[in-house]
Amino acid sequence: MIPIKKTFETVEAGIENMLAAAECDYNNFMPENKKMCKEFADGWDVKMGKKYIKIASKISVWGFVVNVDNDKKFKKGDVLMSAGWRGPARNKARGNVLEGGFGIEWTGPRYL
Repeated sequence: MIPIKKTFETVEAGIENMLAAAECDYNNFMPENKKMCKEFADGWDVKMGKKYIKIASKISVWGFVVNVDNDKKFKKGDVLMSAGWRGPARNKARGNVLEGGFGIEWTGPRYL
C-alpha cells in the first residue's frame, strides 16, 4: 500500500498522482521484472463519463472517481471500488483524490 498524502485542486491531477502511486506499488511488488512494470504503467485507460471517471487496466476496471458536485452520497474526487465493468460500488468512498489521506494498491482502491 502506498499512502496518498498530497492534496490537489483538480480531479485530473489527483488521479494522475493516484495512478503514479499504484505504479509505485506495482514496482515494489514486481521489482525484478522491468518489462511487466512498464506494461502496467502503460496500460491505464481513463474514461470520462457523465458522473464518474472510469479507470481501467487492460483486463479489468480498477476503480471510479466521482466527477460531479451534486452526488447525493459522495463528494467530487471520491474514489470508489468497481462493482463491475459499468459502475462503482456505492457503499463507501475509499479516499478522495482532492483531499489525500488514503492508501492505494496496484490492485485498486482498498477494500473496507
